[in-house]
Amino acid sequence: MRDPGEAWRAHVADSLTGLEISALHSARAIADVGSGAGFPGLVLAVALPAAHVDLIESVTRKCDFLRDASARAGIENVSVINARSEEHAAGAGREAYDVVTARAVGRLATLAELASPLLREGGTLIAWKGRRDPDEEAELARAGEMVAMAPRKILEVGESAGYEHRHLHAVRKIGRTPDNLPRRPGVAKKRPYGGRA
Repeated sequence: MRDPGEAWRAHVADSLTGLEISALHSARAIADVGSGAGFPGLVLAVALPAAHVDLIESVTRKCDFLRDASARAGIENVSVINARSEEHAAGAGREAYDVVTARAVGRLATLAELASPLLREGGTLIAWKGRRDPDEEAELARAGEMVAMAPRKILEVGESAGYEHRHLHAVRKIGRTPDNLPRRPGVAKKRPYGGRA
């Protein structure tokens, strides 16, 4: 993507649409799962200086980039965590966050499972997704009780984000973290709860 305006819309403006979910405004601890190049995590850290944002990324070279980018930009309210989200949730990250964000990471049921052990009870997962998928939404609904997460809101934000079919899914943690979460790294993606038998 060579055009700066197009890049701004595709990444920065898209990340900022998360602010349409009210839970972000009061969040003091945010985990961005699968941070990649830092969207939405780095952008939200700038927009929400009173919050601390942990950028969780398993690929070391991407973590090196995130550390360098945040240092060069002077973004002080971020930490980079080089780990799988399941590993972090099994340790210091367990029930440590008000909000978990995820952009272009996986299916909704998988994201809800990854977010649940990271979130405090009442916390919110905000997932950036494309065109709505009834099968994926049904899978999330079936998985809800198993991961203590429930869909709360779906916002169409394509006009703001520069994507024709961009939607934000807000999913709330509705109970204590189930004892079996997190499962081993990769299992939530391979065998998501809520999938058809």
